[in-house]
Formats: sequence, C-alpha cells, structure tokens
Amino acid sequence: MPETDTQPLVVGIGGTIGGVSSTERALRIALDAACAQGFRTRMFGGADMARLPLYDPKAATRTPEEREFVDTVRAASALIIASPGYHGSISGVVKNALDLLEETARDDARVYLADMPVGLIATAYGWQATGSTIAALRSIVHALRGWPTPFAAAINTQITKFDDEGGASDPAVVEQLRMVGRQVARFAPLAGQA
Repeated sequence: MPETDTQPLVVGIGGTIGGVSSTERALRIALDAACAQGFRTRMFGGADMARLPLYDPKAATRTPEEREFVDTVRAASALIIASPGYHGSISGVVKNALDLLEETARDDARVYLADMPVGLIATAYGWQATGSTIAALRSIVHALRGWPTPFAAAINTQITKFDDEGGASDPAVVEQLRMVGRQVARFAPLAGQA
C-alpha cells in the first residue's frame, strides 16, 4: 500500500550499532505488518541511533538528528521498540534514544508517550535475556506514560535466524512479530480518542 502523509504514523526504534541486526530485521517485520493495516512507518535503526549524541538533559540546543527523532515521535500514533538483550536489559543506544524523549516532558499536545500504544520486541542469544529485556522495556514505557501492547515478542536468536529478504527461519516468530505490528495499529485509533 503506498504511503501518504494523511495516514497515521507508527515509529520503530531499535537495532544495534555495526550493521543490520536481528533486532532491526525483527522490527522491520512488525512495521511491515502495521503498514499493511494502513499506517505509514518510520524506522530509527542502529545507524540512526548511533548519530544521536549521549543525552544531556542540560544541553541548550539539540542536533538536527535529535530534533528529527523527537519530532518524528511527536507525530506518531504508535511506537514499536525493539532491543537486543544486553546483560539482562536493553542496549545503550536504545536507552539513549528513549532518554531523549525527555524533550517531550512539557509538550501541550502529548506529554512523553501519554496514551500511546507501544509494541515491544526483545532479541537475545538465549531465553533468559529476552524476558528481562521485555520487562525493562515495559517499565520504561510505563514511566513514559505509554501503553505496552498485550503481546510482546521475545526472540531467541540462537534458535531463530533472520534473512535479508525480510523473513525468519521460524514462521511462528514471523507471525508473533506481525502480531506486534497489528496490535499497535489496532490500538492507535483508541489513543486518538483519549
């Protein structure tokens, strides 16, 4: 479906520095599912987040990359956040990007992620880190006043492999990621009524 500026926007945040990762591939599958429901999508992957300086709450100005990121999230109807599990929690680049949303603390239209549906994805080389990473993401989204969707995708990359064509070795994982995208699309209109 061709995108237009009148369609609601789902923003994806996730990935790692150093090339396209399993996390970004998983996020792309979820965003494609939201797109199939009639949403525009914009992904901030690892390369995008690597251009964000470490968040400084006392900075008097923001870089063009910081402004683009914050303004794009401000325009979003929903988010999908995907993080690799690093030492039992989210990655530093994802956390730094989320910290930058402090810029929305005094917004009139919507403070932080107030009432926004947020889909969550965790990837890790093993099961233990996926659970703690999802829990950390849920806690952050709650602190930002967002609504984590009921389903979150936890992907063990020791078992599931992603390919360059937008698929994965396990069809059930692909369906789980699509469910994340469909849920944020389904709940986004409800946030607009708040």
